[in-house]
Amino acid sequence: MTLLTIEGLTKAYPGVLANDHVSFTIEPGEIHALLGENGAGKSTLVKMIYGLVRPDSGRMALHGHPFAPHKPGEARAAGVSMVFQHFSLFEALTVAENITLGMENAPPRAELSARIRDVSQEYGLPLDPDRLVGDLSVGERQRVEIVRCLLQNPRLLIMDEPTSVLTPQEVDTLFQTLRKLSAEGVAILYISHKLDEIRTLCQRATVLRGGKVVAECTPADETARSLAEMMIGGELAMPKARSFSPGEPILRVMELSLPSQTPFGTDLDRITFQVRAGEILGIGGVAGNGQDELMAALTGERAVAEEMIVLSGRHIGRTGPDRRRILGLLTAPEQRLGHAAAPAMSLTENAFLTGRSRQKLDSLGFVNRESTRSFARAIIERFDVRTPGAATPAQALSGGNLQKYVIGREVLQKPAALVVNQPTWGVDAAAAAAIRQSIRDLAAQGSAVVVISQDLDELMEISDTFAVLAGGALSVPQPAAGLSVEKIGLMMGGNLAEEADHAEA
Repeated sequence: MTLLTIEGLTKAYPGVLANDHVSFTIEPGEIHALLGENGAGKSTLVKMIYGLVRPDSGRMALHGHPFAPHKPGEARAAGVSMVFQHFSLFEALTVAENITLGMENAPPRAELSARIRDVSQEYGLPLDPDRLVGDLSVGERQRVEIVRCLLQNPRLLIMDEPTSVLTPQEVDTLFQTLRKLSAEGVAILYISHKLDEIRTLCQRATVLRGGKVVAECTPADETARSLAEMMIGGELAMPKARSFSPGEPILRVMELSLPSQTPFGTDLDRITFQVRAGEILGIGGVAGNGQDELMAALTGERAVAEEMIVLSGRHIGRTGPDRRRILGLLTAPEQRLGHAAAPAMSLTENAFLTGRSRQKLDSLGFVNRESTRSFARAIIERFDVRTPGAATPAQALSGGNLQKYVIGREVLQKPAALVVNQPTWGVDAAAAAAIRQSIRDLAAQGSAVVVISQDLDELMEISDTFAVLAGGALSVPQPAAGLSVEKIGLMMGGNLAEEADHAEA
């Protein structure tokens, strides 16, 4: 019997038809991919399955019986669990305490701890129930979320971008777990923008575009490019070849050490690198290894010794963010809403926030509204930002479109050096290709670029030189050409000593 049947699900928001008569089925034990561009309707659909959103029309059936959960607790009771892209864990609590919070009727602590150990070992995701979550790696934190679901014996497990924060070795472990669950009859609805993973793991795929089902296929019979073109409804732009001929050093970081301001953060330990004109330095690493601290030091949000950061020969370690922008060091942080863009402010107002000085968007203390609107419209047009207009609030854009806007806003200011953290995180294939090409084009024009990312495929595609950040320490930067994903994965796991010996040799 079919596990989940979806027929004609429709959900509309003011001005947006998020899902338009969506219909498909999921079989027991099937690993089923849900594909689509940002804004295609994937999130709304899985929220309806999980009871977070009520459909306007249509119906669902689970095991042949009507299924219409009003809240996630009802979905879980029916056998539907979900691992979200953003973890919902408290760092100051233990693994067992976090899992207790996600259970309606938690057993006594000793019994729960025993079950956590047994289930995590059985599925190859070993966990110590007494460890603080704040002391866990990102991969171990994901294990907590998965084990919390498995303790409730799900029949359908929804996973949203589950590998975006994992090393290659952790991805292999996760896939082994998912295949074991599949063999036991658990169905998995798998959302990911990593199309090669979809081809490797998933048996069937449903493709959404504009809220509608536009295709169903067997991923193994397709290429990553053909899957992407189903999603966008057209030809996927391929990256342009570029030659790398670096100029003089633009950005230099020397012996940068910085203590973390949070109990579970990572102290930076003598970070040293330089980026030359025309060069893209890729910095890989699993989240939580000092990326946030490094960005804070480079943006000027945290001051360091003056001589630790040098931009075009000028020491700027104690220079604030606004002055660094004027001097030519621009940044695009990982968190789109709240850090890179003010959610409730319009795209025009967000353009002003970082473009004021370099784009001369004010005069005598007054905002030049026409110049600011023109700058915002130029970003929208140049970077194909799908939005009704420049007056639209940032929070109304899909993640991919807002990311294109944020990156475009910095690129159009022609920085001497640009530092970007997670440029294509959670972004669909077409938007990711556009963002990566804009970064390559900027470097080709003579800017020095630093890309901090957990996506190894991305770093290998665009980087000229490569280093890994692990435990607050940076490996010796080396040419990206010829590095294997396996070697990089070991480096990301903290095995920098062997890599450093190899680089010196």
